[in-house]
Amino acid sequence: MNTDKLTVVVLGGGAAGFFGAIACAEANPAARVLLVEKTGKLLSKVRVSGGGRCNVTHACFSAAQLIQHYPRGGKKLKEPFQQFGAQDTVRWFEQRGVQLKTEADGRMFPTTDSSETIAQCLLEAAHKAGVHILLTTTAEHFEPLPEGGFRVTLTGTHAQTLTAQRLLIATGGVPKTEGYNWLRQLGHTIAEPVPSLFTFNVPESPLKELMGVSVPQARVVIAGEKLDYEGPLLITHWGVSGPAVLKLSAWGARRLHELSYTGTALVNWIPTYTEESLRQWLHTFRDENGKKVVLVNALFGLPQRLWRALAEQAGIGAEVRWSELPAKPQNRLIELLLRMPLAVRGKTTFKEEFVTCGGVVLGEVNMKTMESRLVPGLHFAGEVLDIDGITGGFNFQAAWTTGYLAGQAMAASTR
Repeated sequence: MNTDKLTVVVLGGGAAGFFGAIACAEANPAARVLLVEKTGKLLSKVRVSGGGRCNVTHACFSAAQLIQHYPRGGKKLKEPFQQFGAQDTVRWFEQRGVQLKTEADGRMFPTTDSSETIAQCLLEAAHKAGVHILLTTTAEHFEPLPEGGFRVTLTGTHAQTLTAQRLLIATGGVPKTEGYNWLRQLGHTIAEPVPSLFTFNVPESPLKELMGVSVPQARVVIAGEKLDYEGPLLITHWGVSGPAVLKLSAWGARRLHELSYTGTALVNWIPTYTEESLRQWLHTFRDENGKKVVLVNALFGLPQRLWRALAEQAGIGAEVRWSELPAKPQNRLIELLLRMPLAVRGKTTFKEEFVTCGGVVLGEVNMKTMESRLVPGLHFAGEVLDIDGITGGFNFQAAWTTGYLAGQAMAASTR
């Protein structure tokens, strides 16, 4: 090991780790920055995110608005986002030759629509800045030294013991609480990890045959709870998914865990209507369209297959016209349109978007520098912190921001 350079060790080869390592190495070329990754793969989540397109960030350029998208950690992120927000992320990638584009829902992707563009940009920036990447290597042990810094024991391909002036933990979220024991041993408090961003299993779903049908705007409410979210909804072979469910699962991560992921989800397929306005609208519609057959003429822009399923469940026969529709099945139809009950019995991880709610509590971290308030020289970035955002690029933005601030702080302290 070259001991004439100050050494910074970054644990974790994901988005936050790379951003921290690059920020440190670019700001202080005299520092020796080692990025340690226990697997043989770098930037795994970056490569698979957004269906392989990489949802880099969200077009939300006000810190006050950006923090509204974080079920946990939002308030504490306001100042960090003022230091390095979504606009800074866009600029950072543009300066390195990667243009981002904004989609209708605010999500931002590289114009190439390929996550490889982002991964290669980060790899090239790290290489150019002189970051040393150690693959299939694990930080088996590290301990703070009385004179400051850390003794770090690496095992695996690049086994060695070294002294690091600064240490950045960017190891990501851990699904099981025991995975944080090594940080507890340093005195840090851990918010218990539970899953966030998941879909709902509905094994007895009356909509099973409609797999693949989606609606652009629905409201999902958990009966008896103060949990609801509105957005696109997708019917799957196992239950329901789509942004409305994923975002609801993020906001309700802890409560849904307490409920063992069981309960009743009430789906409002036409959230722009109240019961009163819907009854008035149908009254007028019946007067003007009495001869139309109910089942075959979908209303409210709903997919025909979904409309037919709802009407059949309401007990409406195949040939019944609006003028002939009795009050009882009409009332059932109204109830199903506004409050269709689905018996949730478990959850399913949503592709690669799995996020852990929980981690190092933010009160023990200086959010300006991401440095531990308990262990000088120890920094944190990314999902290892008790920060998680809803789907839409927000988790990556938290990784870029915390990684950048940690890297800048480490660079300044090792000059």
